Amino acid sequence: MSQPQPQRVQGDTLPTMAADETTHDQPSTDEDVYRTGILELIGLCAYGEISACERLAEDAAMAPDLSTKAEILAMLAAEHDHFVKLRDRLVEMGEDPYPFMENFAGIFDRFHRQTRPSDWLEGLVKAYVGDGLAADFYREIAAYLDPETRELVLETLSGTGHSEFVIGAVRSAIESDPRSGGRLALWGRRLMGEALSQAQMVVAERDALSTVLVGGIDRPGMDLAGIGRMFTRITEAHAERMDKLGLAP
Repeated sequence: MSQPQPQRVQGDTLPTMAADETTHDQPSTDEDVYRTGILELIGLCAYGEISACERLAEDAAMAPDLSTKAEILAMLAAEHDHFVKLRDRLVEMGEDPYPFMENFAGIFDRFHRQTRPSDWLEGLVKAYVGDGLAADFYREIAAYLDPETRELVLETLSGTGHSEFVIGAVRSAIESDPRSGGRLALWGRRLMGEALSQAQMVVAERDALSTVLVGGIDRPGMDLAGIGRMFTRITEAHAERMDKLGLAP
């Protein structure tokens, strides 16, 4: 999947704000807005990771055997490591990380309410597909970040290292019960629809975060057509992941 070329931002560093400058609640300059957008993006990623930990804990409880439970818990541990790096970055920037994370609680809670798996297999598909969709979305945005933030985001998108386990488990389940393939394919389409809806909501509702994506006077970004092409690329990547699972997209 081709990615837009990263744009160099002024000074290649995040702007700093003195104590008497406008806070992130009321950004007044292009630099303020950009900094707020970066804080929101890191908060979004961090909440996504901690939310994934919660869901994987639920999936582990539904696992059919100890081996599967251990693999799922290993995925959880990897997600938590990513969370720690993102949280610590917010602290390094002089911010309390949790308010920025809590801004996105409603979005993730809605997504999980509407996509609650009925068994451990649906949980695995959700973890694999959801992680991939989030990674694609953040990777697209990363192309427009300052180098330090871009490196952090890409590092936390490195994956949990357990995709082969999920692919093998899902394919094995389909071989044992071919009827499960149709059910899981429908489940994958539902996940895709809900995830895209939530991603579009994030872009539409968070002004500072959307500014990072669309750019500013000194920071080229995407226009509306570019944003549309971004979601098209995300959809195509999802189809490839479903194919790896042995499921029709």
